[in-house]
Amino acid sequence: MEKATQLSLAQIAQLIEGQLSGDASFEISSIARLDEARAGDITLVANQHYLKKWKASSASAFIVYQDFPATERNIIRVAQPFQAFYKIAAFFHKSHETLTPGIHPTAIIGEGTVLGEDISIGPSVVIGRDCKIGSHVKIHPGVVISDGVTVGEGSIIYQNVTIREDCRVGKNVIIHCGVVIGSDGFGFHKENNVFKKIPQLGFVIIEDDVEIGANCTIDRATVGTTRIGKGTKLDNLIQVGHNVVIGENTVIAAQTGIAGSTKIGDEVMMGGQVGLKDHIEVGDHAILGAQCGVTKSVPPNTMVSGYPAREHLKAKREEAIIRKLPELYKTIRNLQDQVERLSKIILQDLEQFILKITPLGSITTMNLQKISG
Repeated sequence: MEKATQLSLAQIAQLIEGQLSGDASFEISSIARLDEARAGDITLVANQHYLKKWKASSASAFIVYQDFPATERNIIRVAQPFQAFYKIAAFFHKSHETLTPGIHPTAIIGEGTVLGEDISIGPSVVIGRDCKIGSHVKIHPGVVISDGVTVGEGSIIYQNVTIREDCRVGKNVIIHCGVVIGSDGFGFHKENNVFKKIPQLGFVIIEDDVEIGANCTIDRATVGTTRIGKGTKLDNLIQVGHNVVIGENTVIAAQTGIAGSTKIGDEVMMGGQVGLKDHIEVGDHAILGAQCGVTKSVPPNTMVSGYPAREHLKAKREEAIIRKLPELYKTIRNLQDQVERLSKIILQDLEQFILKITPLGSITTMNLQKISG
């Protein structure tokens, strides 16, 4: 593998619009975490919580906040350390690109397919007929793109992705390894006690600037479209059912499952392992806590958690009560025992009182029990 591109500290300071203190000519070869950085690396000290750690770091340079203490080590002061760090990370990520520009000889391109300019298609890629692949697209080894698919310019498709017939991928989309887009939705009807397959005639639309994590599956619609909105980010191992519509700039964490015909709004946030039933709606700006089970629609600007999913504060109160159930059960048992003991004492006292005020022999035990009862 070729040596990664290096940047001088002066170049990095210019890239992130920072104020350099140190050796401007020193060259940085990589970016790393504070506790893992080595000589030649640049790392991040975002706030005062990291002051104890940074002195022990082996990094050659540091991105720091504006009022960072004076030091003889190489530092670049910036107003927004995290954003600056991400800019440098993006540069080094590009420098590690291993896909060779052009079309590999083992790639198969179907008839009628139109390829844009400056594309990279790796080994063993199969592209079907009548596809449109935009300029600057990168398709890594083992990708299969079926007939009639459109891929917008600047998109990156990593190893072993499958995109089925007639699906549409927008511009600057990133699709990670093992993703399947446009597989049949889970549609069956029961006839004479046998499940019959419902033909899945629709397709999938992935809008611009979407990122799809490894091994996600996005099913084609039964009729119409399954849609992922612009700027939305899916983590790994997410299932999107047929006819699901996800709005713009929504983020969904790993292992979430979305059942068919569910509609999710814009700028929704979902934790890991969320489950959503079919034919419900999640409003804009809603937040769904990790592992919650969503069985009914969620209004906009609402935070829910738990199973079944309900308003977050209510769910936390209920969970707090549930955690106290063993203690509450013990308290109730103690109260029952006390009530029984008091009942016996009261009955004995009542018997004694009745015997004192009643002529001897005029009351029987059975009558006493009736009176005391």
